[in-house]
Amino acid sequence: DTAEVLLGHGSGGKLTADLIEKLFLPAFRNPYLDKRDDQAVLEVNGARLAFTTDSFVVTPLFFPGGDIGKLAVNGTVNDLAMSGARPLYLSAAFILEEGLPLSDLQGIIRSMQEACETAGVLLVTGDTKVVHRGSADQVFINTSGIGIIEHRLVISADRVQVGDQIILSGTIADHGMAVMSKRAGLEFETEIISDTAPLNALVQTMLEGSPAIHCLRDPTRGGVATTLHEIARRSQVGMVLNEQRIPIREEVKGACELLGIDPLYVANEGKLIAIVSRAEAAKVLERMRSHQSGREAQIIGEVVADHPRMVVMQTEIGGMRIVDLMMGEQLPRIC
Repeated sequence: DTAEVLLGHGSGGKLTADLIEKLFLPAFRNPYLDKRDDQAVLEVNGARLAFTTDSFVVTPLFFPGGDIGKLAVNGTVNDLAMSGARPLYLSAAFILEEGLPLSDLQGIIRSMQEACETAGVLLVTGDTKVVHRGSADQVFINTSGIGIIEHRLVISADRVQVGDQIILSGTIADHGMAVMSKRAGLEFETEIISDTAPLNALVQTMLEGSPAIHCLRDPTRGGVATTLHEIARRSQVGMVLNEQRIPIREEVKGACELLGIDPLYVANEGKLIAIVSRAEAAKVLERMRSHQSGREAQIIGEVVADHPRMVVMQTEIGGMRIVDLMMGEQLPRIC
């Protein structure tokens, strides 16, 4: 235990879980919060609404494939989409540091505008605060979002069943390594580009093809490993992954090896994990591959009764490895 906040408390790993379980949940406990999904699903006058909020502190502000503004819109849209909702409206609050070039702010705003248009959402309210030079790092953004759920499916981390198949929509670690390479001033033969993108259209394509989707998550902070751990704990199941089936670009794999980073724990900003019934897995996979955002989708593992609350992986050399939660932070301020 520690008496002060550490950078690792923002990792999405063990320290983050401790912060939530020991401080936030006891103070605000209610049935919506207890589900610990990336959004709350609320019933209002017969309508099912999804509601979410997120904050963005990425550094640098601009990176290959995007910037903090594009990230903020897509991240909030995707958290809504993971409940099966159709995202509708966003808010945005900006904390600006004195001295931030207005040209940078203009670029961020323009990027957010384009991202909203691409995702089909409206930014309908917001707020701006300015702090003294040195009291923040250029700009932080908080976004909240509301979407409508137009079906009766319940998609949640506590709905996973033994035998379900684990599908990943594409290559891992693109976003985290794009930011990290820019931050560290590394240049590779092939530039690493962030995968930040809205996933709501992909989710709608999947839902139109099958009602047997039990859980959807976008593996952002903490990566695929942390996300699967959270799901396994919520549903009290085990998971077995196949390392050979996990797609990763060669340049990303090389960058991870160079920096000593495990790509399973690296943030993604345009990928999703779908956990679906075995009987419907092939159909869902086919639907995903028919959409631009899911062309490289793969079934990467399955849900098992053995070792509940644990994730293990069959390695490329045939052994088994426990995929544990990380204690600290591999890549701070990645989103």
